[in-house]
Amino acid sequence: MSKPDRPRVFLVEDHPLMLFGIEKYLEDRYELVGSASEVKPAIELVLERKPDLVLLDVRIPGGGGAAVIDAVKKRESDIKFLAFTVSTNADDVKRLFQAGVDGYVVKTTDGFKLVEQIDQVLAGGRPVSRYVANYLLQIDDVASANSELESLTQKEREVMTLIARGFKYREAAEELEMSIKTLETHMKHIFDKLGVVSRHELTRLAFETGFVEPGKTD
Repeated sequence: MSKPDRPRVFLVEDHPLMLFGIEKYLEDRYELVGSASEVKPAIELVLERKPDLVLLDVRIPGGGGAAVIDAVKKRESDIKFLAFTVSTNADDVKRLFQAGVDGYVVKTTDGFKLVEQIDQVLAGGRPVSRYVANYLLQIDDVASANSELESLTQKEREVMTLIARGFKYREAAEELEMSIKTLETHMKHIFDKLGVVSRHELTRLAFETGFVEPGKTD
């Protein structure tokens, strides 16, 4: 007999044996309201059943776990997501947190720990495995840098783009049809706004934030 006061949990996992094991660990504490192994059915069922929390793998067929979060959050922002995965890849971690995941834990954890982590998310916490915790600092740094980049004027953006691509000051000034002095003034404003002190730091920031893409030309 179901207990109506138990948290409702939906599982997104494409390995049958792993899914079976997770269900056995969780079935006594939570009301399991369904499962899916691919992105499209996961989105449809989560929106239909409206669980309190979705426990999902990162790399599932159809676009990955982030695609599920993206689609569901647009319509049901209160549903919480906990990534449960073998992936400690930086790109996976960043993509999931950018999508709005509420926690990220790896599958080396035991069942009792997983229950604790689910409860943390349900209570508003943000459990993160130590293997991926450092990536969150990188995400915060990039978000802060992107905010600062938005403060640049259009001309400052043009100057920064050329300098990051390796143009010398004189070459950039000629390309933009301005004097060296004017370009240097723009560079001073760029340095002040972004908190960098050298062309090297400026170039690294430009590529790390995606402001300039490697190998891309206009």
